[in-house]
Amino acid sequence: MMDLVLVVLGLLMGGALGALGGGGSILAVPMLVYIAGESVKVGTTASLVAVGAAALAGAIGHFFAGRVKVGKGVLFGVVGVGGSLLGSALNRVANPNLLLLLFALFMIFVGARMVVAGSGGPRRAQALSVGGTDVALAAEGRSTSAKALRVVIAGTVVGFLTGFFGVGGGFVIVPALVLALDFSMPDAIGTSLLVISVNSVISLGARMGHVHVPWSVVMVFSAGALVGSLVGSRAASHFQATALKRAFVVLIFALAVYMGTDAIIRMLH
Repeated sequence: MMDLVLVVLGLLMGGALGALGGGGSILAVPMLVYIAGESVKVGTTASLVAVGAAALAGAIGHFFAGRVKVGKGVLFGVVGVGGSLLGSALNRVANPNLLLLLFALFMIFVGARMVVAGSGGPRRAQALSVGGTDVALAAEGRSTSAKALRVVIAGTVVGFLTGFFGVGGGFVIVPALVLALDFSMPDAIGTSLLVISVNSVISLGARMGHVHVPWSVVMVFSAGALVGSLVGSRAASHFQATALKRAFVVLIFALAVYMGTDAIIRMLH
């Protein structure tokens, strides 16, 4: 019965990741912790496997549709190695309840950025509508060196978030690719999934040997996530983006409030 539940959860997480290109992976940790019953640190580690697999599957779907720039995507991921290693190291020593609380606050931040997305012009609004944050990136007109610096900053931030929280960070990657590298939105969404898979592998490698990974749980959840991501990437064009984003934001806020409250109660006992 639990295997069926894990498959369904994986389908939901992977579908959100594939359709949105950013933000969907944030669902993996609460699913693994509160439904699968894993500890916070195991959940954030197991999330890397599921998120990485789902992102790679989604990237393959986008690749065959011509929406993935492989060279730039791999480079963006490699840029974040330092951040991934740092985030993974901090995850190992962080108090589990504090980590849970920080994750809840992080979810609120992501949801809030998605709500206020849309200001600053059509191109900027288009990037923010999927990504949720501009990470201080400038739009067109910047010098090549300035854009390169912002890509390094964005890559490091994404790597850190992946290493510390076990999330993909697509909400940072998509705006970075659009605003700093002049990607089209379809190419940014597709390429962001490749970057997420690269970051997930790096962060998982940094954690191996330090955290026990329940592979039976992870593989079932990842299988569902992988299929969900393929379906989500194919179905993205058939959904109304605004309605999908609103529903996703409501879900994020609800989960964040629950997780934050639970973390505080645990810390007080």
